[in-house]
Amino acid sequence: MDCPSCGNAMITLELADVEIDHCVGCGGIWLDAGELELLLDDPRKAAGLLASFQEAPSAAEHPRKCPICDKKMAKVVVGCDKPVLLIDKCRRGDGLWFDGGELKDVLDRGRLDEDSRIRKLLADMFAHDESKQK
Repeated sequence: MDCPSCGNAMITLELADVEIDHCVGCGGIWLDAGELELLLDDPRKAAGLLASFQEAPSAAEHPRKCPICDKKMAKVVVGCDKPVLLIDKCRRGDGLWFDGGELKDVLDRGRLDEDSRIRKLLADMFAHDESKQK
């Protein structure tokens, strides 16, 4: 599968028993439909997060193509915090694209990783110093 941001081939990694697609070129992460729910390990929180996504009426970011269906993805606003955080969501429901660092931002904004389990896994997986993740 090719990265929707930079076009490099992505690699598949296992994060908390969930296979994610990661671009080593730009650091982005693709989650197939249902993988965010598995990663969060709390269907209620995941459903609340997904329901909160609102399509951005206009976005300066260039639209990206879904790596599954090859159609333009929607830019969606995550939460109401400032600055605005936009992620890419397949309109057909194939998955979500997070640019480098955006998954951590989404977890922080939604207070979805209170025990820092996912943040620690991401830090271990990508060999980041956890102090830089805070």
